[in-house]
Order: sequence, then C-alpha cells, then structure tokens
Amino acid sequence: MKKAYLLIAFATLMFSSMEIALKMAGASFNPIQLNLIRFFIGALVLLPFAIKSIRRNTDLTPRLADFAIFALTGFMCVIISMSLFQIAIVVDEASTVAVLFSSNPVFALIFVVLILRERIARAEIISTVVSIIGLIVIANPAHLTNPLGLTLALLSALTFGLYSVISRFGSVKLNYDGITMTCFTFFAGSLELLIIAWVSKITVVGSFLRSVGLTDFANIPILRGINLAHLPILLFIGVLVTGGGFAAYFMAMEITNVSTASLVFFIKPGLAPILATLILHEKIVPTTIIGIVIILIGSTLTFISNYRRTHLPIRQKTAD
Repeated sequence: MKKAYLLIAFATLMFSSMEIALKMAGASFNPIQLNLIRFFIGALVLLPFAIKSIRRNTDLTPRLADFAIFALTGFMCVIISMSLFQIAIVVDEASTVAVLFSSNPVFALIFVVLILRERIARAEIISTVVSIIGLIVIANPAHLTNPLGLTLALLSALTFGLYSVISRFGSVKLNYDGITMTCFTFFAGSLELLIIAWVSKITVVGSFLRSVGLTDFANIPILRGINLAHLPILLFIGVLVTGGGFAAYFMAMEITNVSTASLVFFIKPGLAPILATLILHEKIVPTTIIGIVIILIGSTLTFISNYRRTHLPIRQKTAD
C-alpha cells in the first residue's frame, strides 16, 4: 500500500506542476508544437507498460480496426482538448487554468449521463453542483478580467471530460486497460498533430489561418527550438509530467482502486495554485481561493461517495 501512495504522490506532484512547466516552456515554443512534443514523448514512456499489459492479457488480440477508436480519442484529447489547454496557459495564469481544468470530471459525469445513460449517485450530483458553484466563483462573471483564458480553459476541461467518456467506452469495447488506451491515444494524437503541422506549412493554408486569427496554427514548427538549453524542460514535461504522471496514476489504480487513485485530481486544484505562486509568483485573488475551497469540498464529496461504494460489503450492496 505504501508503494501505491508513493505513486499517487508522484502523479499528484507531476499533474500539479504541469501548467507551470508548460507556462515556462511556452516562451520558447509554439503552443501546438509543444503539445506535439510532449505527447509523443509521453507515448514513448508509456509504451513499455502498454506492451507488458497486452502480453499479460491473453484474451486481447490487437487489431488494425482498433486504431479507429485511438484516432478518435487522440483527436479529442491531443488535438482539441490539449491544444485549447495549451493556448489557455499562454493567455492566462497557470494557477487559474490548473483549477478550471481540474473541473473536467464534472463534465465527464454529465457526459456519462447524456451519452452512456448511466445513473449517478446522489452524492455525485451534489458534488457536481458544488463544483459548478466553485467554477462560477472563480470565473466571477461580474468582473471578468480574462474572458479568453477562462473560455479556453473551460472548453479544454469540457472536451477532456468528453474524451474521458469516449476513452472509457473504447476501453471496455476493445478490452484495453487504461495505460494501454492512453498510450495509443497519445501516439494517434501525436501523428494527427504532426499531419496538421505539415498541412499548416502550405502557403495557402498558413495565410488563411492567419487571416482568421489562428496564428498559432499557421506554419506550426516541429523541431525548431529543440536544443540542449531547452532539453531539460522538454524532458521534464514529456518524460515526467506526461509519461511518468500517467504511468504512476494507472499503476496506483491497479494496486488500489479508482477512488483511491482519483485522489490525484482532488488534490491538484489546491496544490497547483500554491506551486504557481511559489515558482511563477502568480497572485491568487480572494475569489479564486474561495472557488478552490468550494471545488475541493465538491471533490471530497465525490471521493467519499466512491470510497464508500468501493468498500461497501457485498451483502449491503445486494440489499441496496
């Protein structure tokens, strides 16, 4: 059990430092380029774990048709959600983006009901409502200071929640575990992003993207800026944050259970702003602090509900 909590602690630290590291690297790289680099490196880190998992699962036979699902999850995660996320970090503070993105489980829960038609517990409904209140407090609609950053961060969280539901459906349908599904999602998304980068270099395409204000998507660089000076931050983001963070999270889940491993996402909204203040010297306004506390309360309700459901005796479950 000690190993599980060490893995959870590592994953929490990596995920909580993600926005900070990306903010620091953003000054030297195109945001879409940085997205491509980190997910490709992350996929390489996860690959040995995925191969081991596939070999261990004797009932699993990977098929070429499976990559249709990976293409979809890669598109939703890497192309849509993480591109919005990366641009949000560029235009807004890392602490704000970190907290708003941590709301993605709220959106995932909504999509579970709308798409998978699953019933959710009363505690999860209450948690969702509380978390939404926390988001509204942070957004502070009456005094919006950065509506673009706020919108991008929320859209990133929303689309990541949708990706989570699609990934869950694909995992059950294809019989892949979480780490394998994530590995191939990262590979597929990186390949799709590489194709987009190549297309963006076509003169007509680049000119059109600039004309509609999508400058970051025009003539996307691939290798520019990768040198010894930038190698440490790129390796930290790709190997430790993206690859190592997800690997530790899924390994902790295998040792314990989903509810215990989910502590990672419940601690992140509180830890990430503290790290942003210490490292980037970002100021946290009172409404953001209040919103963080409200979201942590909502997250705690979900965790307690999941924990009780997971550890409920079989006889009591049957009786219910």
